[in-house]
Order: sequence, then C-alpha cells, then structure tokens
Amino acid sequence: MITSRSRHNTAVLLKRATFASVSVAVILICGKLLAWLMTGSLSILASLVDSLMDAAASTVNLIAIRYSLKSADDEHRFGHGKAEFLAGLAQASFIAGSAFFLVFHAVERLRNPEPIKDVTAGVTMMVIAIAVTLVLLLYQRRVIKRTDSTAIRADALHYATDLVTNLGTIVALVLATTGWPGLDPVFAILIAIYIFYSACKISYTSAQMLMDHELPLEIREQIDRVARMPPQVKGVHDIRTRRSGQTMLIQLHLELDDQMPLLQAHGIAKAVEKEILRTWPDADVIIHQDPVEFCRKTQLRHDANNPSPGPKQG
Repeated sequence: MITSRSRHNTAVLLKRATFASVSVAVILICGKLLAWLMTGSLSILASLVDSLMDAAASTVNLIAIRYSLKSADDEHRFGHGKAEFLAGLAQASFIAGSAFFLVFHAVERLRNPEPIKDVTAGVTMMVIAIAVTLVLLLYQRRVIKRTDSTAIRADALHYATDLVTNLGTIVALVLATTGWPGLDPVFAILIAIYIFYSACKISYTSAQMLMDHELPLEIREQIDRVARMPPQVKGVHDIRTRRSGQTMLIQLHLELDDQMPLLQAHGIAKAVEKEILRTWPDADVIIHQDPVEFCRKTQLRHDANNPSPGPKQG
C-alpha cells in the first residue's frame, strides 16, 4: 500500500519543483527581454522565446501535477496520475512550436541582416541566465531522484536545453564583435534544431507512458526474484507493470501447490506483496494465486497448439 506520509512527501516535492520552475522562467523572461531590447540580437530573441515556452510549459506542468496528485475517486479508480504524461505532451508541443518560430525569424534575419548592439549587456544576461538555470536543474535532479516524475523530468530536459541555447547565444554575441554578425541567425537555427529534438524525446516518453508501456526489464526481473523468495512458490508468470504518475502498478500470478489451503495461499501472496512494497513503497500490487498443476496443463496445451519450428533442412 501507498503510505499517506510517502504520498505527502512526494506531493510537497513536486509542488515545490513546479513553483521553482515557473518562478525561474518568469525571472529569465524579464532579463532576456531587457537584453534583447538593448542588443537586438536574434540569438537572444531565440533564447527569450525558449524561456516563454518554458514558462507556458511549466505552468501547464504545475496544473497537471496538482491534478495528478488528487486521490482516486468513483470516476477515476486508478487515480489521476496520467495527467503528468499529458503535461509532458503539452510541453513537447510548446517546445516544438518555439523551434519553428525561431527558424522562421532566423531565415528572415539571414535575408535582412541587422547589427547587434551592446554585446556586453547581452553576454552578462546570458551568464546570469546560465547560473539561475543551473541552480534550478540541480534542484530538479534531486526531485527526480526521489519521485521519478515524468513531468519534472520533461521540465528539466527543456531547461537543460536552455543551457545549450544560452551558451550558443554567448558564442554568437562574441563572434558578432569579431566581425561575424551573420552567425547570429545561424546559431539561432542550430538552437532551434536542438530544441525540436528535445521536444521529440519528451513526446515519445510521454506517449509510451500513456500507452501503458512496461517498466524496464531490470525492474520486472527484480519483481520476479522477489516473488520467488518464499519456498512454497513453485513458479511466477504473467508479470505486468506500468506507471501512472507516481504510482507503479504491478500484477503477477503465483504458482502454488494444488492442495494448499486458501488461507495459507493468501498469506504467501501477502508476504510477497509486503516484500515488493519494501522495494517500491508507492506501488499498487495485485497478486493472483494459481494451482501449479493447472498452470502446467495450460502450458502444455499452449505448446501443443503452438509448436516451435523445427530445424531448417539443409
């Protein structure tokens, strides 16, 4: 079972992380807007647009995570955890849109070059942006380690792209002072390509979770090992896993002696459940008990109806 204390601690961490993300996005928007007005740099505009998308995505994240943490109700018996993955898809859409916006303006700037002004102010703002973003990413990494939140992971991914965009912006500004102003829109296009790639990664991960993708193989193998620990367990089959927000859903079948009393079989299943929850305290575990002979006969019928192909004839 999921303990109320564990759920509360997770909820506090997620809410703090989303508030921190939105706050940082607002600070960066204000600073980059000022830097763009002072310099006219398209690379800074690219970074500003990226921060605008960050703010929108982080706001969606904040709302979605609050919703995902709601307890199960009569209409959502498995909870609201998948709202996290919907937030990931929304973030990917925002990020991809910003990439296309940047390419459009970069191509326009290549056609009609404009000089960059006050490079020092622009570089100073980008350095501050990098420092603020690094602090946020360190905090998000800590939250991800403790919650494994898909939404926070997606949020951290596009803030990590901010580091790349900010570094690229600094390079473009410095090159502009050495007689290469035409590289400003080129760097903006490269940044846009990287942003779009990040959006694809976020959308793929979110879509897989919404489609109830199995958890990693090493987790399923560990579940199998834990389930086989009691000596009365003759076998384990049909392990199925998925994630819904912060909750891992684990289902499996235990093969037990045919003549075992129901009360004893139930006790063994509860012992296996307790051991699984020791490793994954926030999991939702369902265990079914099967008579071992029934499983063997079922497997024999399956093998008879689905014979394996014989060796190829030479």
